[in-house]
Amino acid sequence: MSPVSGLGARLALAATSIVLTLVLVEGGLRVAGYAPESFAHTNRIANRGRAVLLDCYPTNPRGYFDVDLRDPATLDRYRALGLARLDEAARVTPFAVERRFNSRQFRSAEIGPHRPSVLRVAVIGDSFTEGMGVKEEDAYPRVLHRLLNTGSDTGRWEVLNCGRRGYDFPALFDLFETVLALEPDVVIYGMVLNDAVKTDAFQARQAYLNDWILDRGRMFREDDEPRLSPWGSRLVALVRDRVGSVRIGRDTTQWYRDMYGEPNRAGWERTQGYLREMNQTMQGRGGALLIVSWPLLVGFEGRYPFADVEETIGRFLIGAGIPHHRLLGALYGRPEATLWVHPVDHHPNEIAHRLAAEAIAPVLRDVAARSRADPR
Repeated sequence: MSPVSGLGARLALAATSIVLTLVLVEGGLRVAGYAPESFAHTNRIANRGRAVLLDCYPTNPRGYFDVDLRDPATLDRYRALGLARLDEAARVTPFAVERRFNSRQFRSAEIGPHRPSVLRVAVIGDSFTEGMGVKEEDAYPRVLHRLLNTGSDTGRWEVLNCGRRGYDFPALFDLFETVLALEPDVVIYGMVLNDAVKTDAFQARQAYLNDWILDRGRMFREDDEPRLSPWGSRLVALVRDRVGSVRIGRDTTQWYRDMYGEPNRAGWERTQGYLREMNQTMQGRGGALLIVSWPLLVGFEGRYPFADVEETIGRFLIGAGIPHHRLLGALYGRPEATLWVHPVDHHPNEIAHRLAAEAIAPVLRDVAARSRADPR
């Protein structure tokens, strides 16, 4: 056999081996029933006055969601309250958490006048504060209220959940001005990395497939095209899913970093202006502003990808003399999936809210004490 024909035989053998390996892998994936992980799109339904709202999910992997819309009596109860699209939710996203709102559209009981003997704390922020996917009593403002009102401090503190889902700056500044009417002694702002003002050009860069909070890339609706046909290659789907996840994750991570850098410099500068004004306003009223920064729930078992962003924010807050506390230390080191509301909803669950409240309580006591000692 000539060297050339020997080389051809070896190449043919290698090619045959590769093909057989790919066929075996494809067969194994089919036998295992592989398909890219996906879930029905999460749902939110409310009555006309938005006094009652349900956060609805397709599965209940932790058994936490205590509303099951497949139950006829439960369905009838919410139908009587005027909630829309209940039949669709019962079919596709039957597991839910109820949220009720007062006349001010805050997730709490009606708020009365400020009693002089009580320290009133208003907590503002977005869905992390309002408590998407968690029961009212498990959201960190309510947990904080219980932690503070113990022992000799029982009845001395009042913590109000004034969070509003979907709010960023400048809407968060408007929310701050709204809660001033409640005469708070301390305003806590639960800051999330996506809260900063965004220029139009910068906002246009975000594809909203996965913002490390809602994994929209793994959600589908009933009228969507099938993600994988019966004759489609499972191996190709596996590779496409892995490569796509890495690319989307990389682009999203860079988007968050750039939000506090040169690509969004004007937006970050406006955000700093809002934070300075909030702090000065509370000081002028004899109160205090405390900023607690929520980390995105990703990378807790390795290198947290946004540590440099938190440092940038922290340097500004220190320079501006604004009290702040980072919640990363209270959550880091835990498997991030154990802190998620749901596999496609990475808002903090009740465990993360409890850990956050436990970390905030001593800081809040100190900030409130220093504010009373320095009336200005």
